[in-house]
Amino acid sequence: MSADRSDPAGASSDPWSGIRALTQARIGLRRTGYALSTAEVLDFQAAHAAARDAVHSPLPVGDIRSGLERLGLGPGHHVTSRAADRAEYLRRPDLGRVPSALEGIEHRGADIGILIADGLSATAVAEHAIPLVEALVRGNDGTLTIAEPVIATQARVALGDHVGAALGVETMLTIIGERPGLSVANSLSVYLTHRPTPGRLDSERNCISNIHPPEGQSYQAAAHIVWNLIGGARALGASGVALKDTSSAPAELTAGGGYRRPE
Repeated sequence: MSADRSDPAGASSDPWSGIRALTQARIGLRRTGYALSTAEVLDFQAAHAAARDAVHSPLPVGDIRSGLERLGLGPGHHVTSRAADRAEYLRRPDLGRVPSALEGIEHRGADIGILIADGLSATAVAEHAIPLVEALVRGNDGTLTIAEPVIATQARVALGDHVGAALGVETMLTIIGERPGLSVANSLSVYLTHRPTPGRLDSERNCISNIHPPEGQSYQAAAHIVWNLIGGARALGASGVALKDTSSAPAELTAGGGYRRPE
C-alpha cells in the first residue's frame, strides 16, 4: 500500500500516520510520482540486510554461557545438530532436529529443562535469551528444579526433545530465534514440551512467540505465560493443543522464591 506524501503540509495530511504508530508493518509507503521514495527503498534494503544477518550470524556461545553463569545456572553445555554448517542447516531442516552428540549431559531428573538454540535468528537469541531466562528464574517459586541449561547451534525446535530426554526433565523449554521478517529480525520464541522424547509432534508443543521488547512481548509477560503453561501441563499430563494459556500476564512479575539445582 502506498501514499503520496509530496504535500508540504507534513504529517497532518498523512491519513496513515495514526495507524502507522500502532504497527511495524509497512503501510502507506511514501512515494514520489509512481515510484517509492529513496528513503523507503533504503529502509527496505536495510531491513532485508538485517534479516539476512540474523539468519547467518553465528551464535555468541561464550556470551550466552557467561550470562548463564551470572544467573547462577552454571555455564551450560554446548551441543550441535547434525548439520555441518549454516548452508546445510538451511537446506536440511531434518539434520537440525537431531543432535550430533550429547556428551556431558547428565540424566538428573529435574522438573524443568532449558535449551537455548540459535534457530533462524542468532540475533534474537544474543539480544533476548539471557534476560528471558532471568525472568523465568525469577518467576520460579522455588518448588521446581531447573537443570543446567543447554546451548545448541544449527538447531531446530525438535532438537529439544532429544536434550530433554537426555536430561530426564518433565518439561522442556526450547528458547529459539524466530524466522526473521522485514519488520522484525530479532524475535524470540519459547516452545514448551511436556515429557519430551524424540518423535514428539508439533501439535504436542505450546509456543510463546513475539518476544522482543520494547516493541514485542516483554520478558516478564512471556515468563508469566510459560509458568502458567508449565502448571497446566503438569496438571494435565500433556502439552500441545489440549493445553490452553489461561493467564493474564501482568506488566511486571514479583520475584519468586528463586532457583535451586536438582540434587
